[in-house]
Amino acid sequence: MLKEYYYPSEKRYDGCMPYRRCGKSGILLPAISLGLWHNFGGVDTLELSKKKIHYAFDHGITHFDLANNYGPPYGSAEETFGEIMKQSLKPFRDELFISTKAGHDMWDGPYGEWGSRKYLISSLNQSLKRMNLEYVDIFYSHRYDPNTPLEETLQALTDIVRAGKALYVGISKYPPEAAQFAYNYLKENKTPCLLYQGKYNIFDREPENSGILQGCQEKGVGFIAFSPLAQGLLTDRYLNGIPADSRIGRGGYLKKGDLTEETLERVKKLIDIAKRRGQSLAQMAISWLLKDERVTSVIVGASSVEQLSNNLESLNNLNFTAEELEEINNI
Repeated sequence: MLKEYYYPSEKRYDGCMPYRRCGKSGILLPAISLGLWHNFGGVDTLELSKKKIHYAFDHGITHFDLANNYGPPYGSAEETFGEIMKQSLKPFRDELFISTKAGHDMWDGPYGEWGSRKYLISSLNQSLKRMNLEYVDIFYSHRYDPNTPLEETLQALTDIVRAGKALYVGISKYPPEAAQFAYNYLKENKTPCLLYQGKYNIFDREPENSGILQGCQEKGVGFIAFSPLAQGLLTDRYLNGIPADSRIGRGGYLKKGDLTEETLERVKKLIDIAKRRGQSLAQMAISWLLKDERVTSVIVGASSVEQLSNNLESLNNLNFTAEELEEINNI
């Protein structure tokens, strides 16, 4: 049987996907990136995962965001991505910007999580094998470790770049003071922090309220937002109950207790604004993030090609009136 080759769309860079400069660097990231936290693990089919990743690349998404424990089970999202790299994406490696992370629980024992040098370097070595890669474009410290000296964590990131296993480094979910220390340390060691990855959406304004966004701008660090739809709350998915295949229905991170009457009322008001804009709530939620020039990219998940396609439609309307923004802020 002849192998089926993948030929990406020749129109993938035709202007439909805007690219934004990542802080003070030479990197341009797509406004929308594809995250492989859910829906790409061992419990999902390789064929569907491949279709979604191919569709993303065909439409200008060049950044794929992973972590060592994405799945389920742990490591399986990287294995899925590695298989797709081997089967179809390898000829286009130099067009891709691939990230992975280490910091959360991955294996048993004292060196299976957090921010020690041993864990970070061991984890990245495992990730590269799973993904069939010689290097990643960016490697993140996935969370701040209050017990390991921050210098140890940051020096490990620096040495990973010097070893050629990552081109750039970033941090995720660090508190503001630790983030500022990281920016300064990494810059002094000639491996400047390229990206700060944080949870940010209409319901969760922590990056703007804590000064993280402002700190990124002042230090020339890009900001990339995850959970733009608040785990599905910023959609119309729960208006008529809890679907069995939803994140709440499957027993994921989003819990039934998060779906309060107050939250549902806020969602309904936001849906009304989105309709007036000619968007779904999910599309408006992504557009709302991208209205801010400090946001380099927004990471979206996708359970289907159709869902990814709908999310990409958010790029068609990134402008908000002052009245719309005030109305959203008051909800």
